[in-house]
Amino acid sequence: MSFHASRKPGEPWRHFDLDLEGGIATLTFTRPERLNALTFEVYADLRDLMAELPKWDREARVLILRGEGTSFCSGGDVHEIIGQLLKMDGKDQLAFTRMTGAVIEGMRNLPIPILASIQGVAAGAGAVLALAADFRLMTADAKIAPLFVKVGLSGADMGAAYLLPRLVGLSKATEILMLGDTIDAETADSLGLVYEVLPEKAALERAVTALARRLASGPTEALAATKRMLTRELDMDLASSIEMDATIQAHLMRGRDFEVFHSAFCAKRKAEWTGR
Repeated sequence: MSFHASRKPGEPWRHFDLDLEGGIATLTFTRPERLNALTFEVYADLRDLMAELPKWDREARVLILRGEGTSFCSGGDVHEIIGQLLKMDGKDQLAFTRMTGAVIEGMRNLPIPILASIQGVAAGAGAVLALAADFRLMTADAKIAPLFVKVGLSGADMGAAYLLPRLVGLSKATEILMLGDTIDAETADSLGLVYEVLPEKAALERAVTALARRLASGPTEALAATKRMLTRELDMDLASSIEMDATIQAHLMRGRDFEVFHSAFCAKRKAEWTGR
């Protein structure tokens, strides 16, 4: 089975809203009546969007993921995905799981920062979307629940077993993924999983917007390189990491933004980054 996205070139995305303003792309899951549960079509659109965004030629400098209504994302829809998967053969099931993984791989390879704005619940696949973001901000009553084992599946879904140990350590990741327990905002904060905990949704949206604007006004190429190195160097030895750092820094030293910083510093004014 092939999982196709809903959108043809030039058309709007049908299974979530996507807005672009001031260099900030905001993706909103729009199934609040289902706590923004994912469908086959949403997954396919997400996969294709992650491949398309880098082609926007610096129009999008930050991506925000958020959910309409009371929750961020409750994971795969029990009826529209799980029920249908049980009817598929192994080949089609593998095509599906590879598609979901492609979403996460696309997020980590996306050369712009991703912010997850989490209220309510980020469960199952929604939790992994949050883990794959570069920054997670939560309301005080929000929860992250990678509950795959509680539905009879491996906790290592969509890259969760790769991402989570690198965020919280192997021991804590083992506990979370094997027990499938829910992580409240206070615990997420203590584990270093969350950038900021806000008292309620309005404060969350303000904080997410402020951070997104800060990142969007920053040196785009330097931020992209930093994200790329953080991802690539997770599995490198020290010598390889240092060599890669040296290469990317030498490349950025030939960019316009390095000159912009020097000129601004000498003139005692704020740097106006060009993204080049």
